[in-house]
Amino acid sequence: MSAEKVMAGMSGGVDSSVCAALLLKAGYEVSGVTLRLYDGEDYNAGLTKTCCSLSDAEDAKAVCMRLGIPHYVFNFKDTFGDCVINNFVNEYISGRTPNPCIECNRKIKFEAMLDRAKTLGYDKIATGHYAVVERAKNGRYLLKKAADKSKDQTYVLYCLTQEQLSRTLFPLGRLTKTEVRQIAAENGFVNAEKPDSQDICFVPDGDYAAFIERYTGKTAAKGDFTDVFGKVLGEHNGIIRYTVGQRKGLGIALGKPRFVISKNAETDTVVLGDEEELFYKRVLVSGLNFIPFDNIEEEMRVTAKLRYRHAEQPAVIYPAQDGIIVEFDEPQRAPSPGQAAVFYDGDIVVGGGTIVKGID
Repeated sequence: MSAEKVMAGMSGGVDSSVCAALLLKAGYEVSGVTLRLYDGEDYNAGLTKTCCSLSDAEDAKAVCMRLGIPHYVFNFKDTFGDCVINNFVNEYISGRTPNPCIECNRKIKFEAMLDRAKTLGYDKIATGHYAVVERAKNGRYLLKKAADKSKDQTYVLYCLTQEQLSRTLFPLGRLTKTEVRQIAAENGFVNAEKPDSQDICFVPDGDYAAFIERYTGKTAAKGDFTDVFGKVLGEHNGIIRYTVGQRKGLGIALGKPRFVISKNAETDTVVLGDEEELFYKRVLVSGLNFIPFDNIEEEMRVTAKLRYRHAEQPAVIYPAQDGIIVEFDEPQRAPSPGQAAVFYDGDIVVGGGTIVKGID
């Protein structure tokens, strides 16, 4: 019986390199694939630290040569631009705070790459994400937290479907980052000590507003700062420059600390208020994907997180007309429309969706 064919996504980083090595050791027939998603020179004038660089592709190629496996480069620039960058820009302009890593997983790595893999006759794909896929006794595939909780990436993987999970391998799920780097060093990989990427790949300097203005060719419209009652407090420099919960860098002196409570793209207003006005016990979430089951029909006890670095908090989820309500035991600070809310039952990912708003 021939070995299963696996297409391993290889970014040029240490995680995806070790992923390929572990697959090969486990007996799979492995090919390494680097996705060309974005050219930094297109919109990041003068910035060199961008994703999908030539050096990243060369690192991936060098690892594949050392492992003795084929290496290919797929050009997904158009798909990435349409599905990830455009979404990011449009969401910010609409006053929301998107998570492009989730969209990249949803549309690129686990859709476009998986589709290409199936077309080319591969059985599965694999990535260097820190997560675990298991099959339950009822036949459904489960997504579970990684052994290294400090590196766990299930928050950005909640959107995976049963079909995608059934064809995905996460070889690093039961390893720590220290163990991964050790394996890379033992294999003599050129990227064994390569730093982890931290920023949104196509905005390497973290200046989202400047990127959006370069991308659209338009300067963000100025508008009014108001209080929660609509009283004008001053002028802002464009809603794309502010996020819910922000205090620093507002460019307005009001005698005491003020925080961004909400944004309204239709009126170009940014609402400021006291920090206590940022807290909500209930959050409306839509665009849902559940993993252990198709949907929820009754109240369920979970832990939930509203941001990637947010600690899980105890809550109850239950169906609502426009999605589900997440009701936390304690009020949560600054649930931001556009961000993901992800639910857990212990180590099992129950599912998640997109935050619509906090509810009083």
